[in-house]
Order: sequence, then C-alpha cells, then structure tokens
Amino acid sequence: IDAGLEVEWLRAELGKLPLSGWELKTRRVDKNGFTAVKVDVVVGPQPHSRPLPEIERVIRESTLTESVKRRSLEVVRIIAAEEAKIHGMAIEEVHLHEVGGEDAIIDICGSIAAVEHLGIQRIECSPFPLGRGFINGAHGQIPLPAPAAVGIMKGLPITGSPIQAELVTPTGAALLKHLSSRFGNLPSMLLESVGYGAGSWN
Repeated sequence: IDAGLEVEWLRAELGKLPLSGWELKTRRVDKNGFTAVKVDVVVGPQPHSRPLPEIERVIRESTLTESVKRRSLEVVRIIAAEEAKIHGMAIEEVHLHEVGGEDAIIDICGSIAAVEHLGIQRIECSPFPLGRGFINGAHGQIPLPAPAAVGIMKGLPITGSPIQAELVTPTGAALLKHLSSRFGNLPSMLLESVGYGAGSWN
C-alpha cells in the first residue's frame, strides 16, 4: 500500500469474498523515527479451526478473478499439505487453526490480488531469516520457526537470526514460495517505487 496500491481498490476487491463483519484499517505510524503504513485486518470471533474444504469453499464462492482464486487456493494447499504431513493425516482431513481464520484468508487473497493489480510480473526474494524461541499455538507450545513454516521452506535458502521471535509464519512462507521466481541475493535493478509496511513490533 505504501508503494502505491490504492486502499479503496483493495477493500472493494476483498469485498468479493463471501465474508462479513471484517474491516481493513490502514494508518501511518512511526517506527523508531521512520514512518510506515500499518495495515490491520479486523475480524469478529473466529472458530477454533476450519477444515480445508471450508476454506476452499469461501475462496471458490467469491467473485474474485479466476486467476486470483486459483493462485490463492494454491497457497492454502501449500500450507495444508505441510500440516497434513506433520499431523499424519490426509490433506482433506486437515483443520487449519491460525491459517483458517478469516484474517488469513483475507491476507492471502489480498496479497495475490494486489500483486496482479500492480502488474508485478516477477518477484525475487532474499533467504528467509529464521527467529528462535517458542510460541503458543493451537496444539500448545511449539518451537520457532514453526514446524509448518520449516516444511514449507524446504528446498529454499534460509539464514539464522539471533532474534527471539517468529520472523517467518507459515502463511508468509507459503505466499513467498508461491509468488517468488527466485531466491537469493538482491538482483541489479532500477528502483522505481519504495514502500514501508509496519508490523506490530518495533
């Protein structure tokens, strides 16, 4: 959004999902002296988990473009396939917890729609920086990086970080795995637009 995506366009596009009671909030914030755009997807109370077929139904029944629907479903399947492997079950039986929330569905569909709307033809990504420590998930305390994120990043370059926090989520890993044509060092380029997105931390 800070690099040029129109917020109203994104709101209208996400309104094509058969979901109600959500809100997209954007504001400019100060992060250690630098301004950035903070984007929050605000949703109501969510079910404890959502089965994969239900998540896929929400996306399929939307009026998003066929391309955005197809690519969003591919991202969801990347996550579901890894969760199925971790829990030793068929992919259709997987219940997604954090990823099954309406905010995650909006994140995924909004990211894919935005990339297409901006006309971005190729994305290249740095190695994934991995934090350390533990977080509490739906199944209790789990190590960082989360097992699902680790599985999704298999075959992709990673690098260590001393930061005690989750730096790569399964959703983020799946989106970048799907969108990126190459992982590695920064390529030569002509810089045309710069944008800063703010997270919750400083």
